[in-house]
Amino acid sequence: MDKAFFIDTTLCTACRGCQVACKQWHNLPAEITKNRGTYENPADLSFNTYKLVRMRETVVDNRLHWLFFPEQCRHCLSPPCQDTAGDPGAIYTDPATGAVLYSAETRFLKADDIIASCPYNIPRKSEDGTLAKCDMCNDRVHNGLLPACVQTCPTGSMNFGDRDKMRKLADQRLAEVRKKFPKAVLVDPDDVRVIYLTPFDPKLSFEHARADAAEMGLTRHSALRKRILPLTAILG
Repeated sequence: MDKAFFIDTTLCTACRGCQVACKQWHNLPAEITKNRGTYENPADLSFNTYKLVRMRETVVDNRLHWLFFPEQCRHCLSPPCQDTAGDPGAIYTDPATGAVLYSAETRFLKADDIIASCPYNIPRKSEDGTLAKCDMCNDRVHNGLLPACVQTCPTGSMNFGDRDKMRKLADQRLAEVRKKFPKAVLVDPDDVRVIYLTPFDPKLSFEHARADAAEMGLTRHSALRKRILPLTAILG
């Protein structure tokens, strides 16, 4: 059964337990960080950081809001990164869970093309070009466990289960949240396996929260066409 996350950002307190749990389960090293004048740390996703709670202060309707957005791979229903790679040994979707997975074979791909194809700016590369990102804790899921980030979330912000049930939960929560935040939305719910609920325009929470509509329908064919067209124009 296809799986999905539902992340209600209105319940997120930015405790960053999900960040730590992700690091612990995947045995990833800590980043060397410094005080940048924000609680958001580290500064970005990396080959060793799959999840990062984004923090934004913004004014909406003359009121200050502190918005939190636990950023991670969306595990797209039609992953542009997979279509762009065109190599099932490097990037593939697990048919049992829907997890979009990267292998060590990604080091043989053009990493920058894969990164550029992602409408959410998620994949990150190592020095040798190998790509990494959230893997849905696919090993845990196959053994009947929740993803580590969901397991550790203390507020109920993060949820995981069969995709149809998560979509139903998302719709129910949206109706409830709109009583307080009339502008609340679900972010790209028909295109991804990680459905976010944000209280305002998703772009206020994080610039890459919502996909560029032009990029969301990207296929391997259109990705290749995108690369070939400039050459065609030059050759006349």
